Amino acid sequence: MLRHLSNIYRLGVKELWSLWRDPMMLFLIVYTFTVAIYAAGTAMPETLYRTPIAVVDEDDSALSARIGSAFYPPQFVPPVRINQAQVDPALDAGRYTLVLVIPPNFQRDVLAGRAPQLQLNIDATRMSQAFAGNGAVQQIVLGEVSEFVQRYRGSPPLPVELAIRARFNPAMMPSWFGSLMEVITQITMLSIILTGAALIREREHGTVEHLLVMPVTPTEIMLAKVWSMALVVLLAATVSLTLVIQGILQVPIEGSLPLFLVGAALLLFATTSMGIFMATLARSMPQFGLLLMLTMMPLQMLSGGITPRESMPVFVQRLMWFAPTTHFTELSQAILYRGAGLEVVWSSFLALLLIGSALFMLSLARFRKTIGLMA
Repeated sequence: MLRHLSNIYRLGVKELWSLWRDPMMLFLIVYTFTVAIYAAGTAMPETLYRTPIAVVDEDDSALSARIGSAFYPPQFVPPVRINQAQVDPALDAGRYTLVLVIPPNFQRDVLAGRAPQLQLNIDATRMSQAFAGNGAVQQIVLGEVSEFVQRYRGSPPLPVELAIRARFNPAMMPSWFGSLMEVITQITMLSIILTGAALIREREHGTVEHLLVMPVTPTEIMLAKVWSMALVVLLAATVSLTLVIQGILQVPIEGSLPLFLVGAALLLFATTSMGIFMATLARSMPQFGLLLMLTMMPLQMLSGGITPRESMPVFVQRLMWFAPTTHFTELSQAILYRGAGLEVVWSSFLALLLIGSALFMLSLARFRKTIGLMA
């Protein structure tokens, strides 16, 4: 047993030295856990963040001024006042996503009990931002008009008041969601890339043949690649969570970071095995890159990190239960966002352990077959 552990340790150290001598892989690790995380946290186009808006105020009344000043950052940039002739050229040039037109005599018609119409021009090429902005502008305008009318008419309060409280992200900050979900994605992607590239690099350099004549087993070779590459990804993720997310982006982490890292380690057990399996199928790095694209897209889009799994077809939900990213996304959101403990996420931990064990055994069988053909 000690000899096996020693072989696994020394082979893993060899993998770390090989990675250290690869400047492109080192650059990829640094980039994915710094620049990519920061970009994902600060550039979320599907949310209302610094949405450009303009107002055409043809009424010049107290109510129209109140509406024009109700669009606050960070959801909106300070509204720009333009005239009617500037609306079409500004939208054609893409300077504004939303242009609100307030007609003449708007305040007088509101106080007289008439129903004047406002015009909201939307640049629908910015689809997600336009969709969210449409509802937000309507809500803001109706709220300002309602408060203004109550002050003048003394309207009785509604019998029911809806108090909205946003849990886990009170200010609806996109960086809170985007940055953490990007960490989850990068952990998965980088672990597959590192282990797959390590095996392909050995095949291209001819060092696999050297391993075949050494007193080591395929299991020891695989376990060495798994623990070494998983260690690199875990260290990079920890630094990213501490320095980039909590430090630079000021995103609070509600739950236990060590508990999250345990879940990440279970995911890495599965994804590094996937990387080795894919590397045995690919004959070169370009082929491995194509396989990675075909694998990562469904793993990312159907794991529940972008769209809730309840919104997917039942067949897809059942199929994605066998994907490790599904359970990792579930436990990550529970721990990092909602501060959940082991009593909540234990089932995801168990599912990751079972899926990782199955993927490891499948990859080991394929790896043994591959090196057998090479021998």
